[in-house]
Amino acid sequence: MAEEHVFITGASGYVGRNLLRHFVSRGHRVTGLVRSPEAAERVASWGARPVQGDMLTADLAPLMSGADVLIHAAANVDHGTGSKAASVNPEGARRVLEAARDAGVRKIIHISTDSVLQDGRPLRNVEETAPYPDRPAGAYSAGKAEAERVARRAAAQGQHVVILRPRMVWGRDDTTALPMLVEAVKSGKFAWISGGGYRSSSLHIANLCHAVELAFARGGRGEIYHVTDGPARPFRETVSGLLATQGLEGGTRSVPRGALCMIARLGDGLYRLSGGRFSGPLSYQDYATSAVEITLDIRKAERDLGYRPVVTFEEGLRELRALR
Repeated sequence: MAEEHVFITGASGYVGRNLLRHFVSRGHRVTGLVRSPEAAERVASWGARPVQGDMLTADLAPLMSGADVLIHAAANVDHGTGSKAASVNPEGARRVLEAARDAGVRKIIHISTDSVLQDGRPLRNVEETAPYPDRPAGAYSAGKAEAERVARRAAAQGQHVVILRPRMVWGRDDTTALPMLVEAVKSGKFAWISGGGYRSSSLHIANLCHAVELAFARGGRGEIYHVTDGPARPFRETVSGLLATQGLEGGTRSVPRGALCMIARLGDGLYRLSGGRFSGPLSYQDYATSAVEITLDIRKAERDLGYRPVVTFEEGLRELRALR
């Protein structure tokens, strides 16, 4: 990838800031969209130019002026019942892509998620051609799926949009999955789901940054690519490895999957019946994300993009231990 001006939405978030630092380190000019002065200061400290604005309200095209390529990483990631993710994510994608078109941005990477395929049933080695479910697991799945449709329509109308679907992003600087796992263990609330033996794909943040760079260079317009760390591992092995880097163990406590599914369904129902005043301990979206097998087939990314993980699971764990 020749030197480019890269524009990143969600530049201070976990995925966004790692992408920002990755492309800065490669010698690219990087502009990051943020929503607060504090986030702008962080972006500037990482060597990029911050611009402040909300993707739902700001006039985005002038902010993107001069950008060659764009990474749309901003998203509402709330997995709760009644989350605004169902409306925020597609509307944000629509506004960002329209602004990119008006600003003359040449190529766009839309960061999606395996959640677009989730309905609470196992997803075993699924390919990119798998259909969206009739009943998404929750507001987050529904919103990200609709955002994908927005991206695909933009591609059909001529914009060079490439869609990447990561699963369970982890690694250095993690402010998402690992802190939640650590808090659950320390508070005594952690339990395996039916022993945790089901398989799950994952993606180290460095592998995601590598996949984005490849997608800019080789990704086809309107194409979707699954990207993971390679062969899937049992969910218990992945989580145990992550916890061990923090000097913690998951223990032996286990909750039957069926019971957890019922609790999640009842909680979502309680939320609806109470008009949002009450909810259960977890949403069905949470259940669908972590309680069943989700493994992605990455052969298309390997074939079309030349994708191969640059950080192995073991290397990523060693890095986390060293940063502790």
